[in-house]
Amino acid sequence: MAPTTDPGWTPLFMTAAGLVSETGSPIAHGPTVAREYGIPAVICVRDATTVIRTGDLLRVDGATGTVVVVDGRADGTG
Repeated sequence: MAPTTDPGWTPLFMTAAGLVSETGSPIAHGPTVAREYGIPAVICVRDATTVIRTGDLLRVDGATGTVVVVDGRADGTG
């Protein structure tokens, strides 16, 4: 999850499970690289960086454009 991405982020996509960004377009860098790596991407998610907290488990569905915060946190703190 990020406000936006740029080419400097490319190495991070190798370990990412998905991309959620607050800005962008379908032909922007982030979604294009996500497609190349076969990971889901949802862009233009208003307030993503304030609503989603570090450690939240997410379900990212690039086909439907949905992002769901799954119950529980990855670190087990609720």
